[in-house]
Amino acid sequence: MDENWDETAKASHILREVLIAPKPGLGMLALFLFGLVGGGLLLPLGAVTDRAGLVVLGLFVPIISVVGLTGLFTVSPNEAKVLQLFGNYKGTVREPGLRWVNPFFTKRGISLRVRNFESERLKVNDLAGNPIEIAAVVVWKVVDSAEALFHVDNYDNFVHVQSESALRSMALSYPYDGHVEGEVSLRSHTAEIAEHLKTEIQDRLMQAGVEVLDARISHLAYAPEIAHAMLQRQQAGAVIAARQKIVEGAVGMVEMALEMLTHQKIVELDNDRKASLVSSLLVVLCSDRGTQPTLNVGKSS
Repeated sequence: MDENWDETAKASHILREVLIAPKPGLGMLALFLFGLVGGGLLLPLGAVTDRAGLVVLGLFVPIISVVGLTGLFTVSPNEAKVLQLFGNYKGTVREPGLRWVNPFFTKRGISLRVRNFESERLKVNDLAGNPIEIAAVVVWKVVDSAEALFHVDNYDNFVHVQSESALRSMALSYPYDGHVEGEVSLRSHTAEIAEHLKTEIQDRLMQAGVEVLDARISHLAYAPEIAHAMLQRQQAGAVIAARQKIVEGAVGMVEMALEMLTHQKIVELDNDRKASLVSSLLVVLCSDRGTQPTLNVGKSS
């Protein structure tokens, strides 16, 4: 992914992050504190000895030390400080600890921690034109501080808006339910849908210095105005599928019964009696209600 970003940056002249290693802050802190103390001692010493050079040095050194102290700053773990000099980008510091740079540098902090958010429930149409409600959880982090701060106006808001736009686009590419065997749908193929959504969002956030770690649908349902009708449709499909299984099983049981009667020679059946037996068995086996058997006891004398 980094190679793709490098090629994109070169092609469009995007400002990329430049890492710099500033001076350790503890040594500079000790130096400037020593300058403050030393300058405070030189000033009265120059006044007592009537030496103008010591007086000037006693005034100049503390001022330099105070200005130098403003160059100290701290970097927390998983944080970066972006440095600018009079508006020009000079580099980014990622190494945690107390650091010192040119006092005239401005320092802007940016978090590199992993973040996540859940989008609003969006009302869109799926591939079949059915209105649905959909929302997603997106996990992301900043990987390029310069792009995040200087290439988009507000990278946090940019991530939210573009993620919802990608979610809408992805939802239009798939049906809510697959009605053809093997068809990828929003409800049944969660892994494929999540990968598509992640790729869709990443493509939109490439220019913002953001990497998408994960993106998954957190809410999926038909819109309220068609939810009841779609529920009835799903129930009807389930009933049809169950009936198909029942009929397949009943036909197998009837076939097995006829084979056993013929093989064991329990009773001789002509075609008419076989048809009657098959009809009765299918009624008993396929009926969704209890059946009452009818016994043929022959004609009365």
